[in-house]
Amino acid sequence: MNDFKLLSFDRLKELLDRITKARIAVLGDFCLDVYFFIDMSASEKSLETGKQTLPIKIQQYTLGGAGNVIANLHAMGVGRLDAYGAVGDDPFGNRMLTLLQACKVNCDHMLKLADESWQTLTYCKPLHGDEEKSRFDIGSYNDLSDRHVRELIRRLEDNLTSYDLVLVNQQVKTGIHTPCMQALLSDLIARHDDKIFIYDGRHVKNIYTRAWLKTNDREVLSLCGIEKDVFEVVAYDEVVTAGKEIYQKYGKPLFITRGARGCIVISEEGVRKIPGVQVLGKIDTVGAGDSFLAGMSAAIAVGMGFNQTAQMGNLVSAVTIQKIGRTGTASRDEILDIGKTPNFIFEPELAEDRRLARYYRETDIEIVHPLPSTIKIEYAIFDHDGTISTLRQGWEAVMQPMMVKAILGEKYNSVDESDYHNVRERVRRYIDQTTGIQTLSQMEGLVNMVREFGFVDPENILDAAGYKEIYNQALMKRVDRRLKRFCQNELDLADFTLKNAVIFLQKLYEKGIKLYLASGTDVEDVIAEARALGYADLFKGNIYGSVGKIEKEAKQIVLDRILKDIGDVGGKLVTFGDGPVEIRETRRRGGLPVGIASDEIRRYELNVEKRTRLIRAGAFVIIPDFSQMEQLIDLLKV
Repeated sequence: MNDFKLLSFDRLKELLDRITKARIAVLGDFCLDVYFFIDMSASEKSLETGKQTLPIKIQQYTLGGAGNVIANLHAMGVGRLDAYGAVGDDPFGNRMLTLLQACKVNCDHMLKLADESWQTLTYCKPLHGDEEKSRFDIGSYNDLSDRHVRELIRRLEDNLTSYDLVLVNQQVKTGIHTPCMQALLSDLIARHDDKIFIYDGRHVKNIYTRAWLKTNDREVLSLCGIEKDVFEVVAYDEVVTAGKEIYQKYGKPLFITRGARGCIVISEEGVRKIPGVQVLGKIDTVGAGDSFLAGMSAAIAVGMGFNQTAQMGNLVSAVTIQKIGRTGTASRDEILDIGKTPNFIFEPELAEDRRLARYYRETDIEIVHPLPSTIKIEYAIFDHDGTISTLRQGWEAVMQPMMVKAILGEKYNSVDESDYHNVRERVRRYIDQTTGIQTLSQMEGLVNMVREFGFVDPENILDAAGYKEIYNQALMKRVDRRLKRFCQNELDLADFTLKNAVIFLQKLYEKGIKLYLASGTDVEDVIAEARALGYADLFKGNIYGSVGKIEKEAKQIVLDRILKDIGDVGGKLVTFGDGPVEIRETRRRGGLPVGIASDEIRRYELNVEKRTRLIRAGAFVIIPDFSQMEQLIDLLKV
């Protein structure tokens, strides 16, 4: 990830301030998404047909296609937006224009066609409960005349000098991109090569070759004549090879989206791999491509570089995919909120394929990212559970049934098998995603899931602290039993710590490294367990844990304190942890993150799932335990 440099929060704010002066034209297939929410409680049998009616309780109208792109640009705060497209002289066309005008879009260049050969592109989606019924598509037989195409191109060229860039959207086979449009627009782009045109299309391929291209991994392969099934994995090397072929052929920048795997940018600067942003909980990827396009385009319009441009696109789409059941947009505040501490997904291919692993001098120490040449370690932060101590090993086996019971409530023993397994799988995924964050934060997510599933009456739903108390009581019974056996000399230190973990702590302590302990567990429990196991006094930097407030993440607190004390941590700080939080926070601040991917039951050797999680979080080094501590010390130049 050598090309990746984080878009800082201050830079993000500056960018969002600057785009208020951006001027963008959008030429494309403007569509209307219509959602009909069916409630059968008012259904009756039709006297004419004898069939049950489908009563629509709620109607929702949202912009789709080019309209969704422009809605995203508006939500971000882009200053000037002009729309070029066509609607029919029908109720859906009127509603679309109303929605565009509500986004402060200049619709003077939208053609309103009374001809029967053109109907507003509309997708009517009947929804019954969680199921979307067969869609009604309007506009599938549209035929835009050459006269109307020429009028659109004339209007665009007349105003071209007043725009920072032009977005070209192609959404449907029967939209505005007729053969005439393809010819005239291609000629316009070629004659104005100094103007940035960005093309994003589904069906029209290798036509607007002088435009910058926003595409996805499968589409870029298709441009090279390679078709992939939707369920097939598209390898990074395949995407890069295809992207390079297209770039060498046309010489214009490409932005290739890959979902959670991020984005690849190919330009005169070479190939850049931009990590995706991890989003916890349920997601809806409808419209994610439009959101990315809007984010990257706004950044390009104000002169941002490729790296930051792609990050902007990723941040915007990370916001919108969290908006379930609608083609959402991302506001300035929402972008800033996720941009404060974005959870990037690093090296997904390496994380998911151990065959790509590289090791240090024939050891089990995996080098994920080249270490800085200027290492001079002075400070070391250790996570506790799963990094040093295994007292809480198996906490997932306590949390999972507790969460399932909380979601199902009194219906725990009576729900059908499919509901039970659906809840259990959702909880399993959620725990896997949130490993390493504060328990209280995890319980906030549980509260949301209890509400979402709806098995528990709202008045009986506990708050995060209430659910945490239930979980903590169950977990502490397990921890107390283990500590009791330790204190009775039935088991010893090696039974509750990773291989050589305490010896490694002592070696670093003796070498003058200032040690810190930081955990997402309640601070009183962390201190008590470290004292019981006999190594609390080694942490002269202090011991940190959860303080009962979600905004006070222990691992962020200690990192912030170190930064305040020493300033630049580059080459001075190493963090050891088995959770994504400490790995991400250390990398974000310029420290050296070492992932501990250990089998906590055996207390040594590799846990493959942890390895995957920690590489994705940004670890530079992965170790299964501290058994090769001398080689690790040599690598870290301690």
